[in-house]
Amino acid sequence: MNAIVTKVAVTTQKAPEFIDITEYVKNHVKSAGIRDGFVCIYSVHTTCAIKINENEPLLISDMENFLQKIAPQSDYYAHNDFSIRTVHMTDDEEPNGHSHCAHLLLSTSETIPVINGDLMLGTYQSVFLVELDPRSRGREVIISSLGE
Repeated sequence: MNAIVTKVAVTTQKAPEFIDITEYVKNHVKSAGIRDGFVCIYSVHTTCAIKINENEPLLISDMENFLQKIAPQSDYYAHNDFSIRTVHMTDDEEPNGHSHCAHLLLSTSETIPVINGDLMLGTYQSVFLVELDPRSRGREVIISSLGE
């Protein structure tokens, strides 16, 4: 049984943003030599998710609009009220309560079976890093596989 980990750096530009990272995952599985097992794709951020969905431009636009509707940036979030918030404050803190709330409906990771060296993704499935924070920034994705 082999356990292999790859860290991938991704720079995002806006929110919401869907970045197709499927090729990173496929390359990881290939270089790890995993024939049968699974691969887990994990975001180390609370405002950046990992999701599997279809990479179709109109659908991506629909999904971006959906996320903006369920957690509008313009709504009030106590997390954004720096006059009362005292926990986890940093020098470059930004008002991103909406990003955390949208993340509640998404996930931090996805796990995909690997059979005969292939990801068992459906015909139209892609793996996305979903940026929920409004500013451009560097993000880290951990791709971990276990198998033979």
